[in-house]
Amino acid sequence: MVTIRKLCLGAATWLVYRAVCRPGEGTWRSLELFVADIFHEVDEEVRRERLQKLWERYSIYIIGAAVLIVAAIAAWRGYEWWLNKQAAAAGAQFEAAVTLSETGKSAEAEEAFAKLAAESPAGYRTLARFRAAAELVKSKPDEAAKAYDALAVDGALGATLQDLAMVRAAMLRLDTTSFADMQKELAPLAEPGRVFRHSARELLALSAWRAHDFAGARKYVDMIIVDPESPPLMRQRAEMLSALITAAGKS
Repeated sequence: MVTIRKLCLGAATWLVYRAVCRPGEGTWRSLELFVADIFHEVDEEVRRERLQKLWERYSIYIIGAAVLIVAAIAAWRGYEWWLNKQAAAAGAQFEAAVTLSETGKSAEAEEAFAKLAAESPAGYRTLARFRAAAELVKSKPDEAAKAYDALAVDGALGATLQDLAMVRAAMLRLDTTSFADMQKELAPLAEPGRVFRHSARELLALSAWRAHDFAGARKYVDMIIVDPESPPLMRQRAEMLSALITAAGKS
């Protein structure tokens, strides 16, 4: 209502002014421009009134949303700081445990790695579990193999680390496990494309040789030799085993 009155009053005043004080041919053109300016001013005032009403109605929600966003960002930053702090502490403890291992203090290192495996963040927890199993190899190979078995079945680690754990366990059982059991565990890992296929093939070839299964040994030796990605030293060992298999077959 206020804006309409303003429009009418402004237009009437201007008409009187132009008719009495400044008559001329441009009167109506000037009137059009004046009215356009008035309407523009009215539009601006209407927008301000609408915005004011929207703010009065929804300001509490807008302020609440802003507060929530700020609080969420602050919480996330705090969580990141806490994670970094935990990771730094775990890193220092891991280095201390490695030092214990390198200085021959296996029992203390084993205990330190076991504690890290139970309490540290995910990344260091996985490293600590592998290092704890490696420490057990020095004095308790059977327990070490079981520790690697637990890692091999842990789906949270991912296929690569599971395969690594399975290969480590097989190494420890090479002299005590039958070739059939070794095949059951390692044959899938020996297939093309698997990360640890070279180690799996060598272990299977050695297991077959130990069991006097020369055909089985030949199979995995040939897989090593024909694979262009086989490590050079492993290929040399495979060629030596191939010569032994050939000699054994002639005798």
